[in-house]
Amino acid sequence: MGQLAVNLFTTLDGSAEHPDRWHAEYFDADMGKAVDAHIMRCEGYLMGRVLHDAWAAYWPQAEDPFAEFINRIPKYVLSTTLDASPWENTQVLRSMDEVRTLKERTAGWIGMSGSLATLRGLLTAGLVDELNLLIDPVIVAGEQKWTDGLDGQSFTVAAHQTLSTGAQHLILRPE
Repeated sequence: MGQLAVNLFTTLDGSAEHPDRWHAEYFDADMGKAVDAHIMRCEGYLMGRVLHDAWAAYWPQAEDPFAEFINRIPKYVLSTTLDASPWENTQVLRSMDEVRTLKERTAGWIGMSGSLATLRGLLTAGLVDELNLLIDPVIVAGEQKWTDGLDGQSFTVAAHQTLSTGAQHLILRPE
């Protein structure tokens, strides 16, 4: 059975809605290595519809190492409103049960980034096996937090690393 690992840029207060506004100064070679370790083990990549729409419009034309990865890997978009994806090698999943079936038929890791509503749904359904938080040492008010609505969720710390910018790389496993 496959495992689902979520990679998320976040802040000390759990903000994660607009990392493009606060994250750049914390992304360096150390953080790049952490992100690479996450994506290089993935056999598939899951996302919500909003992230899918943004990435499907950008990555097929982009030329960088992440574009090479994300364009070739099997992709899955969790959506009740999308019928099909124009992005090559992308399948639409309609429910958490379909995500569970995907995990059952995948031998290795399925990755995921962003997609806060999708992340909360997956955590609530017990489908996340690993949460890789890249925590920037900043507080950002007024954004959605990845923790919104997740009362009672417990995690075990599997690994922790302080990166050169002061950001924290925390690997959590839901209990």
